[in-house]
Amino acid sequence: MTTLSRVDRHILAILQQDAHLSNVELAQRIGMSASPCLRRVRQLEEDGYIERYVAMLDRRKIGLGILAHVEVKVPQVANASMTDRFREAVLKEPSVVGCFMTTGQFDFLLRVVAVDMDEFSQIAVKKLLRLPGVTDMRSSFVLGVLKDSTALPIPE
Repeated sequence: MTTLSRVDRHILAILQQDAHLSNVELAQRIGMSASPCLRRVRQLEEDGYIERYVAMLDRRKIGLGILAHVEVKVPQVANASMTDRFREAVLKEPSVVGCFMTTGQFDFLLRVVAVDMDEFSQIAVKKLLRLPGVTDMRSSFVLGVLKDSTALPIPE
């Protein structure tokens, strides 16, 4: 698929809000029959518009009271070997739930979860500061959430 039709965009918008819908429910919301709706969804999956389906958990209800954004400096980011080692280490660390390469003073922005401040302190000292190539780190703690959407705006 090179361009998305209005119906495809509508399907994607609905599935971003509730991927748990049955095909029949999705088709009804879009105003089409179930078979063509299922074909469109399958095509969107095959074309890579839909990467995966997930359940979003409430981190606090499962005991993860701390959410931090951690900026890390890895000056050797241009060094492919160091970047690969950093990447492998981050992918293995379960407390790091997001990692983004950035511009600016720091090279990466990590989203890190922990049970409490004591656990975060242990993660920071024993794991994050020991990631390959890390020379500096700065943490910001989330005090409240105004918006945390996983839904992407779908361009016309």
